Amino acid sequence: MSHRPFPDRRSVLRGSLAASAALTVPLGLGAAPAFARSGRPRADWGVQSGDVTSDSGLVWVRSDRPARMTVQTSATESFRNPRTWHGPLLGPDTDLTGTTRLHGLPAGEQIHYRVLLADPDDPRRTGEPVTGTFRTVPAGRRHGVRFLWSGDLAGQGWGINPDLGGYRIYDAMAALDPDFFVCSGDNIYADGPIAATQALPDGSTWRNVTTEEKAKVAETLAEFRGNFRYNLLDENLRRFNAQVPSVIQWDDHEVRNNWYPGEVIADSDTRYTVKSVDALAARARRAFSEYFPISTLRPGAAQGRVHRVMRHGPLLDVFVLDMRTYRNANSPDDQTVDPQGILGREQLEWLKRELSRSRAVWKVIAADMPIGLVVPDATEGRANFEAVAQGDPGAPLGRELQMAELLRYIKHRRITGTVWLTADVHHTSAQHYQPSRAAFTDFEPFWEFVSGPLNAGAFPASALDGTFGPERVFVKAPTASNVSPAGGYQFFGEVDIDGGSGELTVRLREQDGTVLFTQVLQPGRVGQ
Repeated sequence: MSHRPFPDRRSVLRGSLAASAALTVPLGLGAAPAFARSGRPRADWGVQSGDVTSDSGLVWVRSDRPARMTVQTSATESFRNPRTWHGPLLGPDTDLTGTTRLHGLPAGEQIHYRVLLADPDDPRRTGEPVTGTFRTVPAGRRHGVRFLWSGDLAGQGWGINPDLGGYRIYDAMAALDPDFFVCSGDNIYADGPIAATQALPDGSTWRNVTTEEKAKVAETLAEFRGNFRYNLLDENLRRFNAQVPSVIQWDDHEVRNNWYPGEVIADSDTRYTVKSVDALAARARRAFSEYFPISTLRPGAAQGRVHRVMRHGPLLDVFVLDMRTYRNANSPDDQTVDPQGILGREQLEWLKRELSRSRAVWKVIAADMPIGLVVPDATEGRANFEAVAQGDPGAPLGRELQMAELLRYIKHRRITGTVWLTADVHHTSAQHYQPSRAAFTDFEPFWEFVSGPLNAGAFPASALDGTFGPERVFVKAPTASNVSPAGGYQFFGEVDIDGGSGELTVRLREQDGTVLFTQVLQPGRVGQ
């Protein structure tokens, strides 16, 4: 077991988060009238923290009107002698969202924060504060690390269902008191409208909370922003955001299913009047940067990047990949030369360089798409492929060439402790990659763990591609396609690193937190 001397965050927050949840329910969903103070800014969408380090963290909020953001921090929830941070002016240019960077924080401490929103013309007119908390990264290893990962939220038309209590999986995740949460992409389904109802196979009806922006595919900046706001209508998610900092990456559905740079939408897809995927991606990226606290993206700016390294003390570095922005076009993926691949040359060289520099015991590679699972791109009926694998079990072809280069590099540089985590395929599984089973053999054995969805349709297990010798050691997936969250098959994963032994334990969990599969890995090894 990991050594975790910190006070239990759930008990610390029981009072303050309950108040925060009440304060941040959007008025249309029944906020208490006592908190709806006329003329004062409100933070109806809650707070978030992200990209926390040993001495810093980002805090996010959205106002209901133009406001000046201020953050106060304290070692206790009483907020005696708070430290004050002056944040940005929240205006329409960022859809009334803003992020404040807190720096100079003590390492390994519980940080309590509250966000105050003030009238820009009268600083004395402030709304009710909204509170949250996070732990900074410890300087030493004895505390251990626990984090979660998953992806795929509100997909295939399965949105916030009040009959089921909304996104209940977030309460199960919060109960584990993780240090942070990695969202592996598909934070929204911009291409997936959400209707008021959907018929279920048993004859019953699924009921959704609906909004105007979710009535069609997202094309305008306002529609993309509305997709991100939609998920924040869920009180489970808002509570989770106030309690657990996130590390966010993106995949395809933040823009459109299976998109790639330069793609032009066929005229036959009449849902879209905007046919340039690059134009859609630019709007989606802007909204994405506005609605999440990400250290390498500035809200509302065109510059910046999603890929980055999050360092969590001597035990862990998390390498957050972007397998969407720099990829080549989806194709049969059978070319024998492919310098661009799924990461792009610049990102690949960045990853190799950062892996070599890392001195962490464990190097977790957070990939938004799997390596050896075949993910077809059936758009317009073409026999194209969306991820790395294309189903040919022979020597590497297409995007597999780039993956082979990376795996060879890890082996020959003797980089220890690499583990791959991903989502995307809407089931949970564990794959072990072994050269003795593979067509390409110049790599060391490694594990890839898959989780998700959080609240989306569940799908049968993907086929395996034998190029890198995967063996599916565990899988849980439905036999039918697009099983609703009411039918189960919603998943998240947990990684627990012991501060004493350095052992890394992966647990694949169901929606209610039930453990389905456990794998323990030993530190200090190039492959295992």
